Amino acid sequence: MAAPSLLRVSRLLLPVGRQVARRCSSAPSPAPSTTSLGRRILQALNRHFYDVEAVTNWSIRFKHWNLRRKNAHYAYTERLYGRHVAAAYYTLSQGGAVRFQGHSDWLRPDRKGRFSWDFLQNRNVPVECVDLSRSPITYRGLDNIVPVAELRELHLRGCPHLDDWALSRLHVFKDSLEVLSVASCPRVTERGLSTLHHLQRLRYLDVSDLPAVQNKGLMRILLEEALPRCDIIGMDYFQGIGEEEAGAPATRL
Repeated sequence: MAAPSLLRVSRLLLPVGRQVARRCSSAPSPAPSTTSLGRRILQALNRHFYDVEAVTNWSIRFKHWNLRRKNAHYAYTERLYGRHVAAAYYTLSQGGAVRFQGHSDWLRPDRKGRFSWDFLQNRNVPVECVDLSRSPITYRGLDNIVPVAELRELHLRGCPHLDDWALSRLHVFKDSLEVLSVASCPRVTERGLSTLHHLQRLRYLDVSDLPAVQNKGLMRILLEEALPRCDIIGMDYFQGIGEEEAGAPATRL
């Protein structure tokens, strides 16, 4: 008697099981969890971050390499043509200008950076004036200039990479240099200017627009004491010292 009763119960429960199965199959699939979506977003951002970082690092390395390349020592040219031609070649390659001794005309490249090679004929003529204003010259780049002991004028206005260490190398021109401009060089500080006391033949010094020099008035006084026969322009006595006292109204006693 037990077996027929179980069979009847199973027949009654079978339709109910089919309905539950239909409901389960027709129910919408659960939405993807926000955790997995957030993880995918974070992974994408992470990959993007490392890509940007790699490009940035590569760009920085390329700029440093290019700066070193531009300031390489022209040793081969110096051995082949002499120090004066090497100095002229380096200067013209940086977009600057040179003037040889006994000449009134400056040699300079055109707007496209091209220049005449006629200066190769002056291998035995000293370079008298060099204008490297707004060039990428560095401490290493001066290797091409310091051998020219006869240099009388050196213009380094607006050189973004010129620093105190570079200025300290100019002592080699103590017996010849008469005109020097280091205006608008953002890395030049009081330490670099203090090394110019070796240039006793200096007659003109432009030190205007040096943002890294804090006390310009005091620096002018020190430069005048170190270079008594030099005309110093670009710094006033009241820049950095006594400005508040000079501008304040007199106090009544």
